[in-house]
Amino acid sequence: MKVVTFGEIMLRLSPASLERLVQAKALEVVYGGGEANVAVSLANYGHEAYFVTKLPKHEIGESALNELRRYGVNTSYIARGGERLGIYYLETGASLRPSKVIYDRSHSAISEAKPQDFDFKKIFKGASWFHWSGITPALSPQVAKILEAACIEAKAQGLKISVDLNYRKKLWSPEEAQKVMIPLMKYVDVCIGNEEDAEKVLGFKSGSNIEHGELNVEGYKNSFLAMRKQFGFKVIATTLRQSHSATHNTWSALILADDFYQSRKYEINPIVDRVGGGDSFSGGLIHGLLTTDYKNALEFAVAASALKHTISGDFNHASEEEVLALCGGDTSGRVQR
Repeated sequence: MKVVTFGEIMLRLSPASLERLVQAKALEVVYGGGEANVAVSLANYGHEAYFVTKLPKHEIGESALNELRRYGVNTSYIARGGERLGIYYLETGASLRPSKVIYDRSHSAISEAKPQDFDFKKIFKGASWFHWSGITPALSPQVAKILEAACIEAKAQGLKISVDLNYRKKLWSPEEAQKVMIPLMKYVDVCIGNEEDAEKVLGFKSGSNIEHGELNVEGYKNSFLAMRKQFGFKVIATTLRQSHSATHNTWSALILADDFYQSRKYEINPIVDRVGGGDSFSGGLIHGLLTTDYKNALEFAVAASALKHTISGDFNHASEEEVLALCGGDTSGRVQR
């Protein structure tokens, strides 16, 4: 299946091991970003995954492009130009110390993109699915307009459209997010978002406090039904992260489709890298929705994202076979010879 994602890929700089930024003498280079992470997951599961963005035409932009190609993502429709690639610094937490992210993404190439950079009629030809996240329209008003044009063309060509609400308080306020995001929901078939995302971006609350272990499943169901009534979503899904510490989380998910399902729970301890966990859920869910029923799609997505927590970097490198093995109950972690 041809799947298209549109957004920003960034340069990630992190201290080695669990060092703090103030003590680091060297920083490791990794590339990642919401929709790029989803594209890598989908390519890994055998789909024809296209990532669309704008990258500067210099060595750093070329390096990001090469990283996507390395994992099978089609980069044919990436525009080139602009002066810089967005950067984020990640300080990985441990135990009682949380991870920290510092952004340096102003005036990135994609945030200054123009409508003529992308021919979505051509980009979507032969595609089945279009995925984006709430990070993308937050980059600039111009990118928000480009995204809306992409959604209109995707609908005209009959693609399914999914969104990961992905609220980022360092990019915009809830009021700004709702002003832009709510009008875009009329194009969306599959809505993905956690507790904070649904509240900040769409104004819906479930009555749960996941970080304190308070899970109100019935509240989520009622919230999902209200969201479906207002926006017409065909599928709504959320991840449930219960944070016991920076390196120990309980991970599960819910979905409303033909019925309401709750996934199995995974105890992830220790976490190697949680960045990209939500994106790996989105990638797994899209793959599942394209290949199986709703319940199994949810279980695949949860297992895929649980495995991502054990892999360093933004991208999920777990294979479909490994995800299915975990879905089948193999949590032993035994050496495979």
